[in-house]
Amino acid sequence: MAVPHGPESVRAARRRLREDLGERLVPEPVIDDAVLILSELLSNACRHARPLERELTAQEREEVLVGWELHSDGLLTVEVTDGGGPTRPRRGNPSLTAKGGRGLGIVGQLASEWGVRDDATGEVTVWAILRVRARHARREEPPAAAAS
Repeated sequence: MAVPHGPESVRAARRRLREDLGERLVPEPVIDDAVLILSELLSNACRHARPLERELTAQEREEVLVGWELHSDGLLTVEVTDGGGPTRPRRGNPSLTAKGGRGLGIVGQLASEWGVRDDATGEVTVWAILRVRARHARREEPPAAAAS
């Protein structure tokens, strides 16, 4: 989905992702992780990258693309595509007192893998893959009954 290139887009994208994954019966812990990842990727795109290049009418706004796909093999891909920026997205090493720089570190901890894909037009896609049915499935199981 196309969203405005700005911080106001994060809330709407998060809500739409949460609703869509909930309708697909994705476990709540996975939804929470996916929403946090989307927030980090989209916030970074709006803060550090340009919007996608295209002709705009007077009513249109500069945009980035947000997407997700639930694959039949139990993996969920979340991605954000923007117009690129002066630097390539990379995991930072912020100091303990730094006010930022932790976003892709968080993505790296929550996702089974993540990366950056460039295309010939200068667009950059940052993606992350989450397992829907692996580590989170254990969190959904009820506790075992105590033996007497």
